Amino acid sequence: MSESNTAGRGSTGNVIAAVCSFFIPGLGQLVQGRIFWALVWFASACAMAVLTFIFTLGMAPFGWGLVSILSCIHAALYKPAA
Repeated sequence: MSESNTAGRGSTGNVIAAVCSFFIPGLGQLVQGRIFWALVWFASACAMAVLTFIFTLGMAPFGWGLVSILSCIHAALYKPAA
């Protein structure tokens, strides 16, 4: 197996990171060692959860889930610098 197939998109590490980010936004980026992006995604998820809770009067706080999906995609598409 070549070196380019062991890291980057579709690698086992990225799949694990994407699953982690699905449940807690930013956790996958933290697993990948990207602390800044982990903090950005977690803070975004918290902010969106609060905003959607306020705007929908608690009926449909979908902000956390939306940011969670975006964070999951961001973790899955990560390709470390060579």
